[in-house]
Amino acid sequence: MNEEQFKRAIALLSNFKPRVEITLDEIPAPQKLAKFAYALSADVSNGLIGDAEAELANGRFVILHEPGGQDTWEGEFRCVTFLNADLETTEAEDPSLPEHGWTWLMKALEENGCQYAAPSGTVTRAISHSFGKLSTASDGGEIEIRASWSPIVSNPEDLVGHLEAWCNLLAEISYLQPIPEGVASFRR
Repeated sequence: MNEEQFKRAIALLSNFKPRVEITLDEIPAPQKLAKFAYALSADVSNGLIGDAEAELANGRFVILHEPGGQDTWEGEFRCVTFLNADLETTEAEDPSLPEHGWTWLMKALEENGCQYAAPSGTVTRAISHSFGKLSTASDGGEIEIRASWSPIVSNPEDLVGHLEAWCNLLAEISYLQPIPEGVASFRR
């Protein structure tokens, strides 16, 4: 993919519209990891407005492109992601949560028809207990997924599928209800 095709991919990515609970914003991309890069941040809310609105998750999605590739990537592109979501204490205490988190990522890519190579990453679960003046705060936890994979790209549109899969993963870790095909969602 040449520079013009990468610019076309960026235009497609910047015009992607996720479900209404997910807000995407362009952020500065890392400059030293590849010749070309594009980055987005995401915030996931419960879809309510005003005082009832709450953030459920957040993350970053970076597309790196190095013509000729890099050996460790097994390709010319690399998707690099970070996601973080709050959990109830019982969910965070589940010892199988890291395996579930990784499975959710792989499932999101596969269900979206994304082709990829060399996936890698970590899934971390953390549990918080409040003490002292914070003891009235409820205990809880969080899941953090840091991952990267090399999308197999034959045209700029292929990268949009990887962004869509990532947004589906954000919805999954936020426990947002799936939206049936052909149904539009609106803020409540």
